[in-house]
Amino acid sequence: VQLQASGGGLVLSGGSLRLSCAASANIVSIGSMNWYRQAPGKQRELVAGLGRGGSANYADSVKGRFTISRDNAKNTVYLQMNSLKPEDTAVYYCNARETKNNNVYNFWGQGTQVTVSS
Repeated sequence: VQLQASGGGLVLSGGSLRLSCAASANIVSIGSMNWYRQAPGKQRELVAGLGRGGSANYADSVKGRFTISRDNAKNTVYLQMNSLKPEDTAVYYCNARETKNNNVYNFWGQGTQVTVSS
């Protein structure tokens, strides 16, 4: 699975951005689609995930501000980010995860930079 992330940029604190992740495969058949982020000097962390059945989960730090969604017809997953804070500044990565025969397969996009200025 190839993933192409886009939509990052520079935004003022309190602003919004929408990230997109276009997949080369049918996302309905993929176990989960996720957004991670990595800030300078920090470990990559899960921001939001969307299961095959449509269930979503979020990091506590973004609950109520970020929304993950998908357009099956476009094989695209979105991350709507509202009320952005400077601490949201990071490189955001799209991830597709599949489990087959007890093996976990991870596919990553190239990352898109989000910078929130105060």
